[in-house]
Amino acid sequence: MTIGEYVKKNRKAAGLTQEEFALRSGLGLRFVRELEQGKETVRLDKVNQALEMFGAKAGVVRGNDDE
Repeated sequence: MTIGEYVKKNRKAAGLTQEEFALRSGLGLRFVRELEQGKETVRLDKVNQALEMFGAKAGVVRGNDDE
């Protein structure tokens, strides 16, 4: 599942429209739409602002093969 799919699924589960989610999260409607549509270039700080609504956070995860 992508971050956009995660946000969309949880937004809908919370009963929020994209507009309501944008207002409550402090993000622009355009950003929310682009995130949910899978835009490849989005700002990580804004992604985390969206994810905070669901108690989640995105970041870099280092795998064992990177040593």
